[in-house]
Amino acid sequence: MLQASGLTNVAGQPLNYQPHGFRRIFTTEAIMNGMPPHIAQLILGHKNINTTMGYKAVYPEEAINGHRAFIARRRALRPSEEYRTPTDPEWEEFLGHFERRKVALGDCGRAYGTSCQHEHSCVRCPVLRVDPDQRHRLEEVRNNLTDRITEAEREGWLGEAEGLRVSLAAAESKLAQLNERLRRATTINLGIPNFREITAEPPALAVTLASCRPDTEESSAN
Repeated sequence: MLQASGLTNVAGQPLNYQPHGFRRIFTTEAIMNGMPPHIAQLILGHKNINTTMGYKAVYPEEAINGHRAFIARRRALRPSEEYRTPTDPEWEEFLGHFERRKVALGDCGRAYGTSCQHEHSCVRCPVLRVDPDQRHRLEEVRNNLTDRITEAEREGWLGEAEGLRVSLAAAESKLAQLNERLRRATTINLGIPNFREITAEPPALAVTLASCRPDTEESSAN
């Protein structure tokens, strides 16, 4: 019947269909028309849903339409005013946020549109990411805090000394975090052998293998 229809493929050859091919046609049409893949899996009797999805043919147009539908659903969940074109002042304010994130010791991780909650006491701020190049400045801050604590204790400024100890603990924590980052970023040579070292036969092993091999002439004689 298929040959009588005169249907051919792209190369002009007669189409060759097997009964099993109709399962793929059914799966493709069913899922494209809204049937959930796990329902199609039950109908086809597959144990693995990946087998079912392998039966479904994906076409470029279908992929594009599916992506557009996904974007439309995501946008429907968000307020429409979020998708308007920003004004020039709003865009300049957004770009300026990243410029203001640059501080003396590194980068501030504050979210866009939020103000500093630590009164620009960056050493105490948990969202400060110290620049490794500014390590010497952080060490200077730590040493200065130590000297100021000594002075405050000598003068009897107990409240001042307590606040300085909090800043000193934060500075020590930032240094420890920086050391951990540098340690993880250090490249370690595992000593992986190259191809020549792998294929080279050690002398001791070569002697052992040679002693275990039967003589070729004696083997052929036997």
